[in-house]
Amino acid sequence: WKKVGILNGKKGTFWVADAPQKAGSIINYRQLWVNGKKAVRAKNTAGNAMDRILSWDHESQTCWIPFKDKSVKYEPGMEMFIVQWWSIANLRIKNIEVQKDSAKLSFEEPESRIQSEHPWPAPWISKNNGNSAYFLNNAFSLLNEPGEWYLDKKNAKIYYIPRAGEDINSAIVTAPVLENLVEVKGTIDSPVSHFRFKGISFQYSNWLRPSQQGHVPLQSGLYLLDAYKLKVPGTPNQVNLENQAWVGRPRSAVEVNYANNIQFESCRFEHLSSTGLDLNKGTNHNTVKGNLFKDIGGSAINVGIFSEEAFEAHLPLIIKDEREMCSDEVISDNLITNVTNEDWGTLGISAGFVRNITIEHNEISDVSYSGMAMGWGWTHTPNVMQNNKILANKIHHYAKHLHDVAGIYTLSAQPNSRIEENYIDKVYYSPYAHDPFLWLYLYTDEGSEGFTIKNNWIAEKKILKNHNGPKGNIWEHNDPYVSSKIKDAAGIRAPYKDLEKEVVIDEKWGLQEMPKPYAIELIGSDFDIEKIKSTLTGFRIVGQELYQWKNHLVIYGKMNQPERTKRKLAGAFPSLEIKIYDDLVYDFQNFERCKDSKPASDWENIVLTANLPADEKLQKEYVEYHKTQFEKWPEVAKGFCNADFQQLQVFKKDRQLILVISIPKGENLDKLNPKTTQNNPRVDEWNALMKKYQSGIEGAKPDETWIFLNKVEAK
Repeated sequence: WKKVGILNGKKGTFWVADAPQKAGSIINYRQLWVNGKKAVRAKNTAGNAMDRILSWDHESQTCWIPFKDKSVKYEPGMEMFIVQWWSIANLRIKNIEVQKDSAKLSFEEPESRIQSEHPWPAPWISKNNGNSAYFLNNAFSLLNEPGEWYLDKKNAKIYYIPRAGEDINSAIVTAPVLENLVEVKGTIDSPVSHFRFKGISFQYSNWLRPSQQGHVPLQSGLYLLDAYKLKVPGTPNQVNLENQAWVGRPRSAVEVNYANNIQFESCRFEHLSSTGLDLNKGTNHNTVKGNLFKDIGGSAINVGIFSEEAFEAHLPLIIKDEREMCSDEVISDNLITNVTNEDWGTLGISAGFVRNITIEHNEISDVSYSGMAMGWGWTHTPNVMQNNKILANKIHHYAKHLHDVAGIYTLSAQPNSRIEENYIDKVYYSPYAHDPFLWLYLYTDEGSEGFTIKNNWIAEKKILKNHNGPKGNIWEHNDPYVSSKIKDAAGIRAPYKDLEKEVVIDEKWGLQEMPKPYAIELIGSDFDIEKIKSTLTGFRIVGQELYQWKNHLVIYGKMNQPERTKRKLAGAFPSLEIKIYDDLVYDFQNFERCKDSKPASDWENIVLTANLPADEKLQKEYVEYHKTQFEKWPEVAKGFCNADFQQLQVFKKDRQLILVISIPKGENLDKLNPKTTQNNPRVDEWNALMKKYQSGIEGAKPDETWIFLNKVEAK
C-alpha cells in the first residue's frame, strides 16, 4: 500500500495498492474487508443518507435524478442502487446526461428492460412519503469518505480511505474470489448422505452477477430473468393476477443439492457477499444447528425450491418425483445477525416450497427486511407445502431499510402448519421506506392458509392478513399479554447460548415509534363509511374500529402520526369538522393492574362520549382526580379488575370526553358493570363524585349524560 495526498487531481488521504490479479486478469469483486470489517464501495451520499429520484420513464427506460455535485463524473462500471418497495435493484449505468441541476440516467441490458417493464416491485413516486431512494456507487469521483474503497480495473489499482484508527500498513485487507466455497452435490438417484460439518468457518465469498447482468429482484433476493404486466389481469390459477415473472436464484457460499442427513453444527458463516447456506433441491432430513451467520450480504439461509428459471413465479409447484422436494429439515439454535447488508430485500431465513420443515429456537437480529419467510407462489392452490413449523424463535431489530415487512411472513397454502411461541420485538425505523406504516410483526400474505398462529409474543397487535387471500387460519393469543415464559424460552438454547455474545444491534439506528391509542371524531353529515375506511387504509391503524351516534363518527385505534391521518381525512371530507383526541387523561390496563387476572385474547370496545362543564376549574379538577385515582382511589381499579374490564381509557379534547371500555369478546357490559361496585362502596362514591363533572353533548336528551356510540359493522 502507498499513501497519496493528491490522486487524479483529487485531494484527500488515499491509500493505493496494485489490484490482485490471476492469470494476467484483474480479479473482480464487489466487497472488501479491512480487518474483518466490511468497507463501503465508493458512493455519492454521506453515511447512511440517500437521495430521491425525480422521475422514472418506463417507456424510454430512463431515470431523472438531482445532480448538483458537478465533481461526480460518469465512469464505466458506475451503478445505481435503488430502493423499490420490498426490494432493491443494482443497475449498471450506461450513460449520464446532465441538464443543469438534474441528470438523466440510462442503463445497461438486460437490467434496463427488466427494470422498466416489470410492474412489481417498481420505483415509486410519492408526494406523501418521498420518491424512491437511491445512491450512485462504484466510481473514483465518488470516493470521499473514510471507509470507502474503489477498484480501478482500467489501471489495475485499488483505492481506500482508512477509517479513524486504522493502520493500513498492518491491516489485513481481504478481497473475495470464489462465489461458492463449498458444494455438496449428489444426484436424484445417488444423493450425498450422512456427512457432518462441525466447527468449520466459511468466510469471504464473492457475488458477481450484479456486475455482469445487473440485479433486479422480485422478492427475497430472487432476481428477475423476465417480467411483464398482463394486458388483461387474471390467469387460470389467480383471477386477479396482473404480472408474470421468472426468477433466478443468487449464489451461495455453501450449497447443498440432492443430499440427506447432512449436519452443519457449530460452524461460522461470516463475511459472505450473497447467501450463506442454501439447501436447494432434493434435500431432506438435514440439520442446521448451533451455527453463527454474521455479516452476510444476502439471506443467511435459503431452503427449498422457489421457482425454477423456466417456471412462472406465481404458479403452485407440483413435483412429479418426490425426491426433488426439500423436506424434513431442522434449522435450530442458530444466531443470524447483521445479514442482508448488500441485498436489502433478502431475509434471515427464506423458505420456498418446503414440507415438514422445522425452524425453531433461532435468534435473528439486524436485518434489512423481514426476519424470516415461509412459502412461495402467492397462491391458494394446493401444492407440495404442508406440515411446516416456525416455533420459539427470537426475532428483533429488523426492517432496517425496507417495509411491507414482518418478523414472520408467509405465502400460499400450507396445510397443517404452525407458527407458535415466537418472540418478535424491536423494529428498526426505516427512513426511506415507501410506506412508513407498513411494518408488522406477523404477516400472512397472499394465499396463506392452513396455519395455526398462536401464543406468539409480539409488542403490539400489528399484524396483517392480506385481503388477497389468507383464509382457513387459526389465530389465538398473539399479543404482549402472552406468558413471559414463552418470551423467555424463545431463541437459542443450551449448549449454544454462547452465540448470544455475537448478537449485532445497531444502537445508532432508531426504532419505530410504537402506535399509541387515539380517537378521531368526525362531525357532520357526509358519512360515506366505505370512503372513510378507504381513506384510512394506508395508515395501518391497529385495532381500527368506527362508532357512530347521529352526526358524530369516532375512529378509535392505535395510530402513528394521527395529525397526518386527520389531514388525509380533511382532504377527502372538507365539509366535516375533525378533532383528534390525543389527551389520554386516564388509562386502566388489566394486565398492569390485575395481578390475578389473565388478559383476554380478543376484546370488544364500548365507546361513549360526554361533556365536562364549561368551567375550566372544574375541568382541571376532573383531570386531577383521574391522574391520582390509582394512588388515592385504588378501589376503583380493583372494581374494574373484578368486572374483567380489559382496559378503560378516557380521552379529552377541549371539554368533550370519549370513554372506551374494553371487555372480553362475547361478554356483556350490563352483566359486567355491576361487578365494579360489588362489595366495593368506594366505587359508588367515585361514581357519585364524577356526576357533577359530566353532562350530555349537544343533541343529547336532558336526562342523557354518557352517550353510547354504535359500532359500525364491517360489510
